[in-house]
Amino acid sequence: MKAYHATAMARADGTRGAADAMSKERGDLWRRIELPCADSREAGLYLARLFLPLWREDGALLIATADQSAENLAWLEAAYGKTRIVSVSREWLIARLQSRFEPELADRAALALARERPALSAKRVVTRRQAIALAAGFAAFAAAAVLAPLRTLSAFVIAASLLFFASAFFRVALSWLGGLPRRFAVAAASADDPNLPIYSILAPLYREADVAPDLVRALSALAYPKERLDIKLIVEADDHETIAACERCAPEAPFEIVRVPAGPPRTKPKAANYALSRARGEIVVIFDAEDRPEPDQLLKAVAAFRALPRRTACLQARLAFYNAEECWLTRLFALDYLLWFSTFLPGLERIGVPVPLGGTSNHFRAAVLREIGAWDPFNVTEDADIGLRLAQFGYRTAMLDSTTFEEAPNRIGAWVRQRARWLKGYMQTWLVHCRNPDRVIGKVGVLGFAAFQLFIGGSVLLALVNPLLWTVFFLSLIAPSPIFAAIHGQALGSISAIGAIGANGLLTALAIGGPVRRGRSELAPYGLTVTLYWLLISLAGYRALWQLITRPFHWDKTAHGLSALRQSPADA
Repeated sequence: MKAYHATAMARADGTRGAADAMSKERGDLWRRIELPCADSREAGLYLARLFLPLWREDGALLIATADQSAENLAWLEAAYGKTRIVSVSREWLIARLQSRFEPELADRAALALARERPALSAKRVVTRRQAIALAAGFAAFAAAAVLAPLRTLSAFVIAASLLFFASAFFRVALSWLGGLPRRFAVAAASADDPNLPIYSILAPLYREADVAPDLVRALSALAYPKERLDIKLIVEADDHETIAACERCAPEAPFEIVRVPAGPPRTKPKAANYALSRARGEIVVIFDAEDRPEPDQLLKAVAAFRALPRRTACLQARLAFYNAEECWLTRLFALDYLLWFSTFLPGLERIGVPVPLGGTSNHFRAAVLREIGAWDPFNVTEDADIGLRLAQFGYRTAMLDSTTFEEAPNRIGAWVRQRARWLKGYMQTWLVHCRNPDRVIGKVGVLGFAAFQLFIGGSVLLALVNPLLWTVFFLSLIAPSPIFAAIHGQALGSISAIGAIGANGLLTALAIGGPVRRGRSELAPYGLTVTLYWLLISLAGYRALWQLITRPFHWDKTAHGLSALRQSPADA
């Protein structure tokens, strides 16, 4: 390999003329880049490895690169054969790559999955077949309600109660399974291990200038060699305040500020896709702006990936809140997360069915993440969707014995908006993965498909049906309407009671017993109020349903940095 360093002249001769010559040479290089050696389909690879093929000269490919490491130079020689290397600055190269390839990169980030695998994309909310089925079902229900209102109401209440109770009971079963001893445990890898892989961290931020310094401090505290880290702070190009904050607190490697071009949809998964195109790591993890991962989390993930089969493509760390003790809402949310990440998801993992991921601290084998099409930019709960897509491609998700601490919304309005976005994403995910049930069953099995219906579909069902069953039950007690005087009416009140009281009783028992089993008994008394919490979830559910119809891709932003406990240290 022959290397030609454009910067060598400036180092050998400090005169202005030498610097001008270097600038002119780079300008000449850039004017010649229009030759076909630069392939737009490889733009992500160029950004990840910081190089750009220029042109062939005397049988050698001239390559501009900002990474002069022995590993990268060896990779370039293996990939392209006879080469000549031109050394350029990182800033110069990235600026030129972005100006040349930004339209293609932005287009792929937003639309690649929808174009290449339309059946797995939420860009189309409902398919023609789904629209016909939904319209026919609604018409049949409306006709039955007109012709036989009592029988129709009875059938609806019976079906809703049974499904409601089944979904709640499934959560009880998952809680028991997830609480069983882990099948394996691995110690964290050593930070001195010379074979640690490069680790890419994707951290999307939008209107997060206030919390950006906290995030940078948390990521800087990770016990992973800095030279093996590749941290992307992902910011919308027109979010100038957050960009300025990131430039102040993270001016140098391993941090890199990635500016996402404006364009629909403006969502976290689209931003993550855009940054993934330049991620250099063998493993990729995504963190949110307010996250505080435990310092050894990356080392634990490396050890787990080494110990688990290659088909295990994702590790999900636990999520918890550092401001759980702030108010009633944050305590209930902490209890919710405790059940979700310490019992429900481990239970799904144990029975070998698809695991809907949490929105952060998902550690992926980068090659697999790219293979499955990365995140769906049109799904506002992209984490749950990608967990199901991994399973359909034959991959597994395992739980990681590490915790990331987040900030729980401490205001009801913010909490409802966040939960509505999650539930809208569950609705999108359910619609996408029910387009072809036979295919999904063939990929994940009958048990996997049933678990998907009870867990993701059940989350939506619990939210939407819960207030309806309570309404029917209370009306049967206090309303003088003759509908509840007949035998069918009396049965109607009893059945609604089974659904409302029975299912909520199971959820309350989980909310009380779960914290005790997980060593958080101080949260157990608040489990007695979980029925009120579920009514808030129902409010969010109906907001989600309305937005699915009117604004399916709208991303309700959750404000961070509002907690009075924001500066408190993470406490496991």
